[in-house]
Amino acid sequence: MTNDLFGAPPSPVDNTVNASGYQPLAARLRPRTLSDYAGQSHILGPGKPLRQAIDTCQLHSMIFWGPPGVGKTTLARIAAGHANAHFIQLSAVLSGVKDIREAIAQARLHKKQARDTVLFVDEVHRFNKSQQDAFLPYVEDGTVIFIGATTENPSFELNNALLSRARVYKLRQLEPAELEAVLERGVGELEHSITVDEGALALIAAQADGDARKALNLLELAADLAEAGRITEKTLEEVLQASLRRFDKGGDLFYDQISALHKAVRGSAPDAALYWFCRMLDGGCDPLYIARRVVRMASEDIGNADPRALTLALDAWQVQERLGSPEGELTIAQAIIYLACAAKSNAVYTAYKAARADVEQAGTDEVPLHLRNAPTSLLKGMDHGAEYRYAHDEDGGYAAGENYFPEALQNRQYYFPVDRGLEQKIQEKLKYLRERDKTSTIRRYK
Repeated sequence: MTNDLFGAPPSPVDNTVNASGYQPLAARLRPRTLSDYAGQSHILGPGKPLRQAIDTCQLHSMIFWGPPGVGKTTLARIAAGHANAHFIQLSAVLSGVKDIREAIAQARLHKKQARDTVLFVDEVHRFNKSQQDAFLPYVEDGTVIFIGATTENPSFELNNALLSRARVYKLRQLEPAELEAVLERGVGELEHSITVDEGALALIAAQADGDARKALNLLELAADLAEAGRITEKTLEEVLQASLRRFDKGGDLFYDQISALHKAVRGSAPDAALYWFCRMLDGGCDPLYIARRVVRMASEDIGNADPRALTLALDAWQVQERLGSPEGELTIAQAIIYLACAAKSNAVYTAYKAARADVEQAGTDEVPLHLRNAPTSLLKGMDHGAEYRYAHDEDGGYAAGENYFPEALQNRQYYFPVDRGLEQKIQEKLKYLRERDKTSTIRRYK
């Protein structure tokens, strides 16, 4: 018996698409070239590494990370087609070991014919650790060019071994203007001639929330319900099952309104914040979407100046989920007014961005020995945890002069509390502790 997970080559995988019968509009409109591809200019613009890799047919293993409907599968197909590579698509939800074996066997056959194979795995985060590890030898020896697609953060959901062999590209939600361009193409692809009232495509784009597939599905449904070949606001009310008073009333689109709500909260203007909240509800916006954004505001703009803001925002979200309207909407309004009136601080948000920048730019510094865990005698013998100072045993419960960073990053400071709200007291506490560090005779690194 061979130790190779995939064994001897079985029959090839049939990954052809049946062109007969009905196809959804989104499938019929799937771009086949980059010139037809919408969005993602931050990775596909001129001179960008991914664009160069596709243009020069020098593909590498990669992970596409982004929300649904932004073109992850389409981009993988375009890349494979441009390089004249054989394309195999698997779904981690539906595929098992047998499917993986067949895919690798097929790739081997094409390798003998000097043709590359792109193995595309959708929802790759749903494969377990051993399944992810199984791809590694075939990525390393060039049997396949591996492309995975995921809606989840690869740092948490994918193995480090797989991540180290693939480059991660973050795909973004499509902007309203990009969605409208896709919808305009969709109108031309509809089976029957359809006219669209001014502003209707903008409404669909706003409701689709950055998802091109959802936008095209809404357009197709609206076309089926259109009277006399015309998509009107009344048609869209039926499709979206909401009153949909226009999000672009007065010229401001959906994303402008959530921006106005956020800025009013940040600017401590509770009345304006409440107005924009009601405008969005009146326009048919899902209250849960607003509740999620309010939680973001609590951390980004208030933070530790008033930690109760985050609790109140989460409570409002939960009430909306449990009770629905109108009780949930009232609690969201309560949270918005509280946030607008609360002390403001973006110190946590700024600190988080600064720490992330250090992590992305610096190397993978090792954890200092004194901070390492030592659950076994072997690790203790390797000095894991040696000389660690237990803060509870120190004067005032603080190990003055201790360092908790890798040595190369010692004394980094990301968090600078403001002199408002609770952060004023946090600021005083940290200042006191840092003064103790300076005067301590026990210093980890000189």
